[in-house]
This record gives sequence, structure tokens and C-alpha cells, in this order.
Amino acid sequence: MAKPNPMCPIRIGEACSLCVPGTTGPEDCPLVAEVMRDPDLRARLAELRREHRAY
Repeated sequence: MAKPNPMCPIRIGEACSLCVPGTTGPEDCPLVAEVMRDPDLRARLAELRREHRAY
């Protein structure tokens, strides 16, 4: 059975590419953690997700 490829929460619509050395996926990615911790970045990400869904 194939291992599922998690999607990147930051790069909308793309699979996680392990772009930060030492991570195993979105669940331990410091970039994802930083975006989710910052209210302005999280709001902008939500805006981008809404725009992506509109297409």
C-alpha cells in the first residue's frame, strides 16, 4: 500500500516537499508552526485558501 503524501498547509494545493531540513512533514515543520502562531500570517493564509477554492 502506498504511503499517503501530506499536503503542505503553506503552499496551497502542493504536496509537502520537506523543504525545511530535518522535518518529516507538515506536523513538525517550523515554517508551518510560525505561520500558525502569527495572527497576521494565519489570516493571510486563510485569505489565500479562500481565493484558491474560488477557482
